[in-house]
Amino acid sequence: MDLPSHQLPEGAVHELVASEAAQLRELPRDDARGKMSVVLRLHAYLRSGEACANQPRDFFRTHARDITWPLRGRAYNHPMDSHPAAPGNPMPVIGDEQLLASARRALAIETAALEALTPRLGPPFAQACRICLECRGRVVVTGMGKSGHVAGKIAATLASTGTPAFFLHPAEAGHGDLGMITRADVLLALSNSGETPELVLLLPHLKRLAVPLIVMSGRSDSSLARAASVILDVGVPEEACPLNLAPTASTTATLAMGDALAVAVLEARGFTRADFARSHPGGALGRKLLLHVEDLMRTGEAVPVVAPEAPLSAGLLEMSRKGLGMTVVVDPDRRILGVFTDGDLRRALDRHIDVHSTVMHSVMTTRPKSIGPRELAAEAAHLMEVHRITALPVADAHGRLVGALNVHDLMRAGVV
Repeated sequence: MDLPSHQLPEGAVHELVASEAAQLRELPRDDARGKMSVVLRLHAYLRSGEACANQPRDFFRTHARDITWPLRGRAYNHPMDSHPAAPGNPMPVIGDEQLLASARRALAIETAALEALTPRLGPPFAQACRICLECRGRVVVTGMGKSGHVAGKIAATLASTGTPAFFLHPAEAGHGDLGMITRADVLLALSNSGETPELVLLLPHLKRLAVPLIVMSGRSDSSLARAASVILDVGVPEEACPLNLAPTASTTATLAMGDALAVAVLEARGFTRADFARSHPGGALGRKLLLHVEDLMRTGEAVPVVAPEAPLSAGLLEMSRKGLGMTVVVDPDRRILGVFTDGDLRRALDRHIDVHSTVMHSVMTTRPKSIGPRELAAEAAHLMEVHRITALPVADAHGRLVGALNVHDLMRAGVV
């Protein structure tokens, strides 16, 4: 930029530059911008015609803070006083009982809000369920602010329980995301007031597509409620917030109503554990729901097996070698006759029996618990917990031994 030349004393210019040098070194990335700011302000000041305009020292005294603070960082957007701020009022000391009383009050209000939902369930709720069941597309769940967070959770719950669903941000909908909604979809809108502008703006588009609209709102006379195919009342008399402002009880009630809708639709679809597992392949939940017994069981020579006429000493050696904490007693066709465990050994020793002359069928536990190879590994863990056992033989549909597993196998797989 070319600026008109001015007759400035050379010493005054050096003084000005030196004053700013230390600050410019602190922010090297803003160096060029800072210098230009000084030059431009100086140029404008010198052309102002004021009496002191020819004195650079006066210019610096007048505009020092305007120049200095922007150079120190973008956090300073206005001149600041050099004196330290006066200390604020100290935070009042609040006792534990007062904190606990506030928490109890909040929970009591939210509990009352949930209890008030049950009497409101009726034909409108059943109709909302039927709309979701008959939907050939997806349930599009939308809401703004705190209702938007709740809407995202409801969409996730629906999607994981057999109802294809996704969350649509209403503010983005008006900027192209409306294209996500098709004529085969259903829109579930959440708004405590029923007047959320971003949601109201969607109504003409929904009308053109003839998309069914389910509304969860605290006002049945709102704009969204009047346009809805079904209105589900989630109104609350008060929020848990002591100012009665922050969405607390109202969002809890809305979330609970969304869960009730998802569960009712889930049961109507006949949704099973296997269906649930297909939607949750990852993490600990996925391992519990997708791993089957046959994926973890020991087979072949790793399974401890003895005949019913074998001496107890042979059964003990087999149990010790295979390390399962039991041995399985089978007939010549490998049908399971019984099992011999650590508990059976303790009971046998209490009877002072001879381990060499005693045969297995006299000390084994008959009709033992077993599990099929296609059962979920989580079911094996459940059986072990309920019956207080640590190992299970695995049998096919004809009762023949095909494998075995113990609690350590389940632990290594992350099932328990």
